[in-house]
Amino acid sequence: MMKRAMLFLLTSLATPAVKAQDGDLLEYQQEIGGGVGIISYLGDAGGGFMTHPGLMGTAVWRRNLNQRMVVKTNLGLGHMSGNTKGSYFPTDPKSKTPEGGEPADIIHFSRNVVDAGAQFEFNFLGYGMGAGYKGLSRWTPYLLAGAGFAIGFGGGGQTAGALTIPVGLGFRYKLRPRLNVGFEWSVRFTTSDRLDDAGQETHLSDPYGIESGMFKNKDCYQMMFVSLTYDISPKYRKCNN
Repeated sequence: MMKRAMLFLLTSLATPAVKAQDGDLLEYQQEIGGGVGIISYLGDAGGGFMTHPGLMGTAVWRRNLNQRMVVKTNLGLGHMSGNTKGSYFPTDPKSKTPEGGEPADIIHFSRNVVDAGAQFEFNFLGYGMGAGYKGLSRWTPYLLAGAGFAIGFGGGGQTAGALTIPVGLGFRYKLRPRLNVGFEWSVRFTTSDRLDDAGQETHLSDPYGIESGMFKNKDCYQMMFVSLTYDISPKYRKCNN
């Protein structure tokens, strides 16, 4: 009888602990981390896919709305450069001559850019680990779009600010339940033609005298980086099983 009583007591004490572990499903609502990569100019002073690359770093914060939808903010700093070698720039694009005068000298610029903004990310797969009945995947490609601003400064030119529209794509992978690695590429369309300002003697702003619109004939830049983020802000949900 004594042995049975002891066994019953131990079983009674252990059962609530097992239910508490099995009944609570742990999820994380946020991620913090950073990334390093390259930034590349797209504008009047040359620039193709990742030409004239400069180093950049960025801080990243994500708010996971669910396994498919994410809101991300970033704050980054990079170095951007370019030149007009191989391009024809008239000395006076608004002159009455068809050519706009003599060809202008080659213009170089090299300056820093602050990039900040928020993007909405859509995961193609339900991103996460555990909870196999949910069909989660520890890797997923995603698309992003959003809004932000950029500030170009240094390099002998005036400080210039602009609104930005970032669009791009990326890939994420869970190394561990709370550790994520990612790769992202995006283009930032801006509302300024002076992010490449190299000084008052240059005319990279509207060099051909063509009328500009909000995003027409404006500077753009690309960002490509690898990131590492850590899950924070746990959320417990009652498991139906």
